[in-house]
Amino acid sequence: MTGGEGILQGIERPCDLRSLTNPELRQLAAEIRARLVEVTSVTGGHLASSLGTVEILLALHRLYDFSVDRLVFDVGHQAYAHKLVTGRNGQFDTLRTFAGVCGFPRRDESRYDTHESGHASDSLSIACGLAAARDLKGSDERIAVLVGDAALSGGMAFEALNQIGHCKTDITIVLNDNEMSISRNVGALSLYLVKVRMSRPYTRTRDTVEGGLRRIGRAGAALVNAGERAKSSAKTLFVPGMFFEDMGIKYIGPINGHNIGMLHEALKTAMEYHGPILIHALTQKGRGYGPAERHPDLYHGVGPFDPKSGELKAAGGNGLTFTAAFSEALVDEASHNTDIVAITAAMEDGTGLNAFKQEYPERFFDVGIAEEHAVALSAGLALGGKLPVVAIYSTFLQRAFDQLVINVALQKQHVVFCIDRAGLVGEDGPTHHGVFDLVYLRAIPGMRVIAPADADEFKAALHTALKMTDGPVALRYPRGTAPKPLQELCTEDAAGNEDASVPEEDSLLLPVGKAKLVRRGGDVCILALGRFVPVAVEAAGLLAAGGIEACVYNMLWVKPLDEAAVRHAAQTRLIVTLEDGVVHGGFGSAVLEALARHSVAEAGAAVPVPNVLNLGIPDQFVTHGAVSRLFEELGLTPRDIAAAIQVAINGQEPS
Repeated sequence: MTGGEGILQGIERPCDLRSLTNPELRQLAAEIRARLVEVTSVTGGHLASSLGTVEILLALHRLYDFSVDRLVFDVGHQAYAHKLVTGRNGQFDTLRTFAGVCGFPRRDESRYDTHESGHASDSLSIACGLAAARDLKGSDERIAVLVGDAALSGGMAFEALNQIGHCKTDITIVLNDNEMSISRNVGALSLYLVKVRMSRPYTRTRDTVEGGLRRIGRAGAALVNAGERAKSSAKTLFVPGMFFEDMGIKYIGPINGHNIGMLHEALKTAMEYHGPILIHALTQKGRGYGPAERHPDLYHGVGPFDPKSGELKAAGGNGLTFTAAFSEALVDEASHNTDIVAITAAMEDGTGLNAFKQEYPERFFDVGIAEEHAVALSAGLALGGKLPVVAIYSTFLQRAFDQLVINVALQKQHVVFCIDRAGLVGEDGPTHHGVFDLVYLRAIPGMRVIAPADADEFKAALHTALKMTDGPVALRYPRGTAPKPLQELCTEDAAGNEDASVPEEDSLLLPVGKAKLVRRGGDVCILALGRFVPVAVEAAGLLAAGGIEACVYNMLWVKPLDEAAVRHAAQTRLIVTLEDGVVHGGFGSAVLEALARHSVAEAGAAVPVPNVLNLGIPDQFVTHGAVSRLFEELGLTPRDIAAAIQVAINGQEPS
């Protein structure tokens, strides 16, 4: 099926949905699911979540005009059906590929994409701001939010709900709940009761009766108060939405989130109501595709697979991934140290903590989508004498910067942060690239930062971080297969002195703040970090073919920086820093700061400071696509790096 078939092929704009009957919409939902499976089996993507929200999105687009009204997604990985009915079906085969359809809402891609979501729990805040702006302008566009039950558990979502209930402004919240079973009878009865309770005749009668009772004096007021208490008691027992009602948000549900007719009626009721309202829709994650229904977690974010069998295709590369190296190493370390505990923020599988959980369930903490709490919890565990390891993606750790500073670093708590998905992550794009961690971690006093270049080095780095006695330590590592270890050339440090800082009885311990020399050369020195160490070695080989000898250091430690290695690099004609993070404020900036200190310290001694070329992620947000393609676009392949170096030295590119 190319571009869809049947009804889907004829949908060019959302308004085309309005002429369809409910049976036709059910057929369209089936065609959309087939299209999602067809495309993601090739490109990969967030399949299970998008399969679960098809009917909700069809119902929303059938009633609203989101070229004027606003639809806000939380996270946005459930927006594939939205993309198909808003004019992107013909391009959907390019999903998540470079210059193709983005896997998340993107404002420059379609006028129907309101907000470029990508991190959980922010949709209600965005919607509240949109509604406030609308009210200030005096316009009348409707605001709708689609938020999942997991995202609703985030603290930011509760903060926004509090504001929404206080403001009483018009917002429709659709809660996509795929954790509960669906009951047609419960859903229909609940919708009927809500419609009765919110109808004008009922409201007028209720207000008239209550007003009359209050006017007859103390006895009447007592009857009203007794009735309110009884109503609250009954609602607490029978109405799941009591929590929202108490916050000032009307509640409809739970209803069947795959029943187009029921969704249509619920949304129509919400559109007629003045004030915030929440529709609780029960859905099945992975709906309509057997393998995804049976294994929704596996198909949440899935790589290419066989659409007929559902069998996942082998990922490229046969080596150990950094995530797998972490998983193995942490379980091994925990077997020798019962104080080690592990924390994740709803990413047990993604971070590789599933093996730890299976082995040590009582020492494992999954706090849900609550990164701030995860980091503060780690500080409390450290205060209590435990050794916390927080496994988290780089882009998500950004959300807990204050807790890193105040709860952990200021109090010198020994917490180890294992920061997965550091650097470019590929197809998920700018909301998920982990390119800022070096900047914000470097700024925190007492923070140590290690960037291992291979799996063996990672295991040694984790062992070293756990053996430290106070203060936080961060290990950053990329997504994907770890490169093969490079041979260290010597056991001498950069100044030529024998390194005796590692005790012989613990061969895994890394000397703190010491880089590794992996290639000698006197013309240029490349100071490389993490995944770029083998890239630097390859670039040096290309330079050698053109007569330029490049020295290469695996810098390993970002903080504390090996300033002896930097001073050694300053003896060449050009220093090149190479990192998988933003250049402004990152590792390259640390090297420039060290050179400035060196220059000041040697003032009067006529010590020349060489030119410096900082290579890494430029001052821009990087789009989605395969990591290799993104590096090509950014000029960070070995050939690009060699060319940039040769131009910097003598104005010529390598042949």
